[in-house]
Amino acid sequence: MSGGAHPDPAALAQVLDTLCPMHLLLDATGHIHHAGPALGKIRPGRALAGLRLLEVMELRRPRADGQMAALLALAGQKLHFALRDAPRTELKGVLVPLADAFGLPGGAVLNLSFGISIVDAVRDYALTGDDFAATDLAVELLYLVEAKSAAMEELRRLNLRLDGARVEAEQAAFTDKLTGLRNRRALEPVLEGVARAGQPFALLHLDLDRFKAVNDSHGHAAGDRVLQAVAERLIAGTRDRDVQIRVGGDEFVLVLPRAGGREAVANLARRLVAAIELPVTHEGQELRVSASFGACLSDDYDPVDTGRMMRDADTALYAAKAAGRGRCVFYSPDLGDMGPGPPA
Repeated sequence: MSGGAHPDPAALAQVLDTLCPMHLLLDATGHIHHAGPALGKIRPGRALAGLRLLEVMELRRPRADGQMAALLALAGQKLHFALRDAPRTELKGVLVPLADAFGLPGGAVLNLSFGISIVDAVRDYALTGDDFAATDLAVELLYLVEAKSAAMEELRRLNLRLDGARVEAEQAAFTDKLTGLRNRRALEPVLEGVARAGQPFALLHLDLDRFKAVNDSHGHAAGDRVLQAVAERLIAGTRDRDVQIRVGGDEFVLVLPRAGGREAVANLARRLVAAIELPVTHEGQELRVSASFGACLSDDYDPVDTGRMMRDADTALYAAKAAGRGRCVFYSPDLGDMGPGPPA
């Protein structure tokens, strides 16, 4: 521009409100200078201007500290955020530094979108096509979601068999072939689902004791049979709404919605330890293992952070191993950092 003048932030905000309604203008300290109109519907009644970006949302990937310099270092990369308030909606974003332009020296523009969570966002926040840029393909998706016509219903029926095959493929991708439980890929969606539901839940990280000795002495076929038996006992010892996940090797995770508090979880863990310690018969031989549990409760976290809960459950599991195995230990800050992971 002539004379070296730059538009002021208000002029820039007016342009961005039309081009990308889900944007944030950040100043050099990482505080929100202006929020696009669509973001106002996500947090009704709460002014975003003046708040720090990371007070409003958590940067999940890639990891960075809360300083503006660290955020600017991620310019141009795909950023994964989650709102800190329920329902913890996930957002995708890209950040562009403003340098010394537009009256916000050292600031940046952060453009956001819902990604694959668009349908949930439309339901949760009553969004319409006016909340998106005219060129945003989300507008077309909104139209398809809202347009319940007979022709679309007929198309759904015609594609039913293909959809069934797709569902089977997705289920296979999230299923452990040996035990029939869900696998590690299913862990994050399951945790995000129970956290989003807003109801209390328990998280238990389970590792078998003396499993390596079974493999070493009797072979991998015997070890596989033990893992299958443990999976059967976990299913039999928990409720229909509980989720059992084999995360790898002889490690399992239990997600227990509405578990009933610490005493109920401790009693359940004791029953499961007793069940797992029963002998497993394989080719005429009795195989024996035990189990150690690390546990934590969502009620102890505000806000609920499933990543931190997994780390804390792992710490508690290591403490259970160190205390003699065959038991359940609940996480507490007194445990500190028990190490990189439980011994076999």
